[in-house]
This record gives sequence, C-alpha cells and structure tokens, in this order.
Amino acid sequence: MASKSSLLLAFTLLTCFTLTLQDSYSTQPYTNTPKKAMNTIDSCWRRKANWAANRRALADCAVGYGKDAIGGKFGAYYVVTNPSDDPINPKPGTLRYGIIQANPLWITFAKNMVITLKNELIMNSYKTIDGRGAKVEIAYGPCITIQGVSHVIIHGISIHDCKPGKSGLVISTPLHVGHRLGCDGDGISIFASSNVWIDHCSLSRSSDGLIDVIHASTAVTISNNHFSQHDKVMLLGHDDKFSADKIMKVTIIYNHFGPGLVQRMPRVRLGYAHVANNMYEAWQLYAIGGSSNPTIYSQGNYFNAPNYLEHKQNWKWRSSMDRFMNGAYFVQSGYGSCSPNYSKSQSFTVVDGSMVPAITSDAGPLFCNVNKPC
Repeated sequence: MASKSSLLLAFTLLTCFTLTLQDSYSTQPYTNTPKKAMNTIDSCWRRKANWAANRRALADCAVGYGKDAIGGKFGAYYVVTNPSDDPINPKPGTLRYGIIQANPLWITFAKNMVITLKNELIMNSYKTIDGRGAKVEIAYGPCITIQGVSHVIIHGISIHDCKPGKSGLVISTPLHVGHRLGCDGDGISIFASSNVWIDHCSLSRSSDGLIDVIHASTAVTISNNHFSQHDKVMLLGHDDKFSADKIMKVTIIYNHFGPGLVQRMPRVRLGYAHVANNMYEAWQLYAIGGSSNPTIYSQGNYFNAPNYLEHKQNWKWRSSMDRFMNGAYFVQSGYGSCSPNYSKSQSFTVVDGSMVPAITSDAGPLFCNVNKPC
C-alpha cells in the first residue's frame, strides 16, 4: 500500500479516451471580476446585468444530457413570499403551492428564507425553482422529490440537514393528494423523471443521499453545485438488478466536491455517466464508483487525494485529461467506445483538469444583485 494515495474511480465496465469538443469555455472578463475564468454554463448568463429582468433565459444555458430541460421557461412568474409549509393544503405564496400547479411556472423568492418542510416536497412538471437574488435554504425537514415528471430546473438554493419524511398525505398536484410511505431523507430524489437540471446549489448533511437519480430517470445534468459534509453523496441507479436504469444518461460537470465527503461522487449502476471538469477536494473511501456494468467517462477532473492508504478493490478504471494531486492516481482499464454521443446543442468543451479549480471556484449558490452581473 502506498502511504500517500487514495482510491479514486471505480466501475465495472469503462471506456475510452476521446471526445469531440464543439463549443468553447470562456476566459473573458466580466464587469465585477476582471479576467475571471467562467465555464460554459456560467458564461451564458452571468455577465448580463439584466439577468433579473430576463430570468427565464437561464433555461437556454444548460449543457449535456439535461440540456433540453426548460422548467417554467414558458410559464408565468410565481413569487414565494411565505416560508411556511402545509403538505396537504398549502397556502398561496408558499413554495409548495407553486410547485404543485399544473401550469408551467418560474418560481422566485421575495426575500431570504429558511423553509423547513413538514413532508417531502413533490414537484410537478415544467417548474423552475430560481433562488437568485435571495438566500434560500431548504433544511431541517424532508426535502425535494422529483417523481414521474419532466422539465424541472432547480437553481441557486441551499439544501441541507434533510430528514426522512413521515407516512401520510402529501399533495402533488392541485387535484391529487396521495398517501406517502415516507421519503428516505435525500436532498433531491429524482425518480422515474427526465429532463432535469440541478445547477448552482449547495447540498450537505442529509439522512440519505444528497442527490439520487433512480428508477429509469434520464436526461439529467448536475452542474456547478457544491457538496460537503456527507457520506453517500450521489447515487445513479436504483440497485444492481433494476435493469430499467440502463436508459439512464447523466452529465455531472463543474461541481465542487468539497470537505467532509466519503464516497459516491457518484456511484453508478447500469447507465451512463459523463463526469467532467469537477473539483474533488478530498474523499475518504472513493470518489467515483460503480457496479452492474455502467459506462462512466471521467474526463478533465481534478483530484486532490487525502493523506491515507489506498484501498484494494477489484474494480476497473479509465481516465482522460484528469489531473491527480497529492499522490492521487488512476489505473486505467476497460474497453469499448465511451463517447457521450451528445447532440450538437448538448455538446460542450471539456478542458484539461488543470483548469478545474478556476472554473469551479463559484460552485454553489451565487450572490446576485439586481442590475449587476452575477
């Protein structure tokens, strides 16, 4: 065993070295921070001083498999003014009242608030939760469930200290209140859903996972998020025998996996994950793992290993353009094609891992002021 190395990436069936790059990331300055490097998603909207007057333009900025998630782009604005919660009969002005509506909505917040949910928040299709301009926390209770829906965007909120839900009635649409058995305590659970984009959120300290993508969910992008202080961070795939998860395609890009994390960044079963340009600050067991023959393409990530012994596992490995610091290493193996086969609109440039600390430095919720670049 090496004294200054750590297990990085683990999976059962892995892939190749090349990817056709079509777009370019930006290193041009914006008004408030000269010469600041921005990744492809951020450079699409953050330099525009009128972002608050045109919030729905954010929906055009995703890349990867969740690129087509439009959220509430073609709906009205709905403003959350009340942080209280009623899981059965929510009041107008609360977050739950907005996210259950049948029509598309772009949801914003009138002020800073901490929302402690009384049971899991079940989202309806064509909704955007946009926390820009306010400090918004969902914490200390059950958190977010995205189940059997499509076209959901969650941007710019903090999700932490999530608790298991209770068995009982929970409203999911204006016409349906159903009996729930109780959620597991995930930060965000994406279940049998598609076209989902999670961007610029922070997630930490939940009872189960921080983000789970399961039960044949697909077309998901997880980007620009900050993860910290948690054991099992991100699970892609329900279990080793749930073959429907073979359709799963997830892009994980520009995230900062920060202090206090143990494993699953992500763990993948059966489906496909493109894990690119993420910052791995440390981990205790492994960073990326898998089982049941997933395809995982690790590209252009930055791994800074903790100072303890390597773990011995019977996993196969593959890497391209990754950077390894402080004794981190990656033993390559596997075979076959790994290209994500993105459409032209989904494609983005993956830069060398050495650039990752710069382009992930603003991961997590941003401090955005009206009439100024964000």
